[in-house]
Amino acid sequence: MSAVVLCAGLLPGCSGETNVTPDDRITVWSLENLPPRMAATEEIVARFEEETGIEVELVGVAENQLPQMVMSAAAAGDLPDVIGAVTLGQVWQMYANDLLDTDVAGDVVRALGTDTFTPDALHLTGDGDRRLAVPSDAWLQLVVYRADRFRQAGLPAPDTYRNLLRAAEELDGDGRVGVSLATDPGDVATQQSFEDLALANDCEMVRANGDVTLDTPACRRTFAVYDALAREHGAPGTQTVDSTRATYFSGSSSVLVWSSFVLDELAGLREDALPSCPECADDRGFLAENSGIVTTLEGPDGTGPTQFGEVTSWAVTRTAETRASRTFVEYMMGEGYEDWFGMAPEGKIPVRTGTPDDPGGFLRAWRSSSLGVDRREPMDRVYPPELLDRLADGVTEMRRWGITQGQGPLVGATGGELPVPKAIGAMTSGQLSPDEAARDADEEVSALRDSLR
Repeated sequence: MSAVVLCAGLLPGCSGETNVTPDDRITVWSLENLPPRMAATEEIVARFEEETGIEVELVGVAENQLPQMVMSAAAAGDLPDVIGAVTLGQVWQMYANDLLDTDVAGDVVRALGTDTFTPDALHLTGDGDRRLAVPSDAWLQLVVYRADRFRQAGLPAPDTYRNLLRAAEELDGDGRVGVSLATDPGDVATQQSFEDLALANDCEMVRANGDVTLDTPACRRTFAVYDALAREHGAPGTQTVDSTRATYFSGSSSVLVWSSFVLDELAGLREDALPSCPECADDRGFLAENSGIVTTLEGPDGTGPTQFGEVTSWAVTRTAETRASRTFVEYMMGEGYEDWFGMAPEGKIPVRTGTPDDPGGFLRAWRSSSLGVDRREPMDRVYPPELLDRLADGVTEMRRWGITQGQGPLVGATGGELPVPKAIGAMTSGQLSPDEAARDADEEVSALRDSLR
């Protein structure tokens, strides 16, 4: 059974008020489940417990397992109180299934100061005046490219469809591929990469009236460009989020589409994902020094450069112990906030920029936060201020499929079923033409939309 129909029956926690006896104990699931990030979160939680007397059971959860875990927990009447680092699609999916305490989320934002959050993050995590979750931080989708090779070839930065295609073609050869781009049909990273290119070309998934629009001329062009990049000028076989990074890091490709989480690894600060290009053997920082970074793209059918990214939030569930949960989220967005986004600042760009007394304080702290896992260096020493400015500005102007059209529940459903990555996987493996992939994706998303009505 799909998670989108989780509350079709009378499952515990899906409707009606709950009566939770306050005991100052809460369970918190965190999607920041990598060991270093769990360790950093445990330190913040320990301070919170000492200062408040509230006990926290912290559980790391993989992002791709969250929908099924939420479904099972709701059916058993055993939802956690709070979930951290929840993506937009997952927030909207839980909201559609009546699993969120939106009153607590609204109370937290008002208590912290609505004006201290970026309006874009509040808009993406709200249904009109209703606050679904508390937006915490964001990552941006980037186009990373070998600036040294581009200069040598006389190529412009790959910030448009035309420039990206030209570079992929001209730098494809001599034992290298032009670009590293995800094609895994079972990975949300494939949809994220595609949505980045789609938004740049004004290819939307759905209109406000619910009409699915993936089989339009703008979207068909996006599918065709994605196919040309990935199948004609990318590495053979299914490309995953890990293989695309490895291909760029080895020097075997000249362009990489990836999230801003790549920035610490690009700088050689994580032992299990070190750059392995020939020049990197003597200089861990070679790729960071010789890579250019594009934060916005523009397609021929687009109206201007666009920025795709992901906002992650703190979600309070319908069955939560409200007082303790509110206290916890306020702490994580206040006293614990710098340590929370500081554990991975390249992918946790704050969407709460400061406090009423210090409006820009969190952004200043973010810029000097330390990157890395096995080695740590201040971000503003590794990367130039111009890039940090673009990252900070990027989270204020992100576009996303469906949410601005009031179709958030459909966005959540597609994140679970992955119809677009499945079409891309079939296309880039030669089973479908780009036009057929666009039509298949349109039909599958339309079927999901109908199942939600």
